[in-house]
Amino acid sequence: MKKNIFITVLLFIVTVAFSQKSQRIAYIDMDYILDNIPEYIEAQNALNAKVEKWKNKLDKEARKIEVLKTDLSNEKAILTKELIEEREEDIQVKQEALRRLESLYFGPRGDMFNLRKQLIQPVQDQVYNAVQDIASKKKYDFVFDKSSDLVMLYSNKKHDISDLIVKLIRIDQKQQNKKEKIEAKKELLANKNISEKQKQREALKQKKIKEREDRIKKIEAQRKARLKAQADKRKLLMEKKEALRKAKEKEKTEEKKNKEENK
Repeated sequence: MKKNIFITVLLFIVTVAFSQKSQRIAYIDMDYILDNIPEYIEAQNALNAKVEKWKNKLDKEARKIEVLKTDLSNEKAILTKELIEEREEDIQVKQEALRRLESLYFGPRGDMFNLRKQLIQPVQDQVYNAVQDIASKKKYDFVFDKSSDLVMLYSNKKHDISDLIVKLIRIDQKQQNKKEKIEAKKELLANKNISEKQKQREALKQKKIKEREDRIKKIEAQRKARLKAQADKRKLLMEKKEALRKAKEKEKTEEKKNKEENK
């Protein structure tokens, strides 16, 4: 039902666009854009690592409870009613604590929700701001997201502005890094008599900026290597298919020739 509504809306917009020549339409692939932003990949990796840590802690606590249940089951025959009730109550308390911890980590407003908002929301905001900026400059009336629930029945690549969005975000990030470096240097020069602890903090800030730039370069290099490997794999597959096709054609030609000679 939801997809049908989207299709109806899209067809209506396209119809309007054709009826009014002045209207301009573009689309983006949000998944592609985010996969090409090193800051997003870095944030996603940090989030995944934290989630894995939380899951391991929950699994560890769950295993402890299972051990208590098994021990109680094995020892029930030799325990008094009071001891059995006491240990059952202890298990229930631990189970409730585990449920609360799980809700704390993965609940609607839990730690994962807040961490995702802290790490990933700024990058997504960058994308939305870039889309609005380009749409305003290029005078687009509508910009759709190809990777959303909206069903794109057909999309012409010339209307895809995803690479333009990525390029703009990278330019903005470089400018931001440059601005931070300049501000850090100005602050350092303006405070020649600052304490040793302040100097250490400033050095740490510069180090973090440098490490972030290095991580971005590394992720970009890995992305290019991955794309090259995929291209090489596709090329090798095409070569194998072509060789197989030629071999089959040669086999058919020889088979036809042998039949004619046998006649």
